[in-house]
Amino acid sequence: MAKKKRGKKHEEEASEAWLLPYSDLMTLLLALFIALFAINAKPDSEKLQQLAQAFSAAFNIGGPSFFDNAGPNMSMQRQMMSTEDHGNEAYLKENQSLEDIQQQLEAYIQQNSLEDQLSTQLVEEGLMIRIKERALFPSGSAELVPESQRIGPVVAGLLAAVPERVLISGHTDTDPINTAQFPSNWELSSVRAMTFMKYLLSINSDLNPARFSAIGYGEYRPIAMNDTPENKQLNRRVEILIARTLAFNPNEGVYNQSDTDLVAK
Repeated sequence: MAKKKRGKKHEEEASEAWLLPYSDLMTLLLALFIALFAINAKPDSEKLQQLAQAFSAAFNIGGPSFFDNAGPNMSMQRQMMSTEDHGNEAYLKENQSLEDIQQQLEAYIQQNSLEDQLSTQLVEEGLMIRIKERALFPSGSAELVPESQRIGPVVAGLLAAVPERVLISGHTDTDPINTAQFPSNWELSSVRAMTFMKYLLSINSDLNPARFSAIGYGEYRPIAMNDTPENKQLNRRVEILIARTLAFNPNEGVYNQSDTDLVAK
């Protein structure tokens, strides 16, 4: 009797169930990279929207898409851009206000021949008003001289017209001081800044003390070399900084001085 041939066991076909989670994982990784790119690269909003729509069409058949929420929301991005534009406009408005104050003070300086005592400079931090030592204090002292009455009321009036913070700082030259009242230039510069700040607040009730602060830098922030008597005289000063509250965003545009418009780069 012939033996029946044993047939080989039918090998089970390899399962392809792994393909589904694998494809999902690749899709999620791709979405992650797109989201990271959108967050960090600040791409063009129209191109980003087109990119999201293309991937949505490729990976979704109707219904809500994961890419609808990937990266910054388009409407939110437009709002942020609008806010930035408004911020630049506000910056330019504040800058114009500081320039107006500078022009008023410069006119007063010229009318009263105070060029050798006061100066102004519009810097990145705001409007800087510099007052030389002899216009406010005797040498080595923090007692205001009568000459300060020509300067204080005018400065106080200008400060009352703006809402920005005001930092008053005292500065000295490198000549050391060692008295019972002022053991070092730190103390002298600090007391001078505080004295002048209190004087401004006392002569103008419209000034809000919460806006003001005073600090002494001693000889450590010179504006000239301490190698001649003239340069040392420049370093002995009190500075009033009307600090900007806004910063210009260079990514949105540049300020055209000729027509005062914001021109896109």
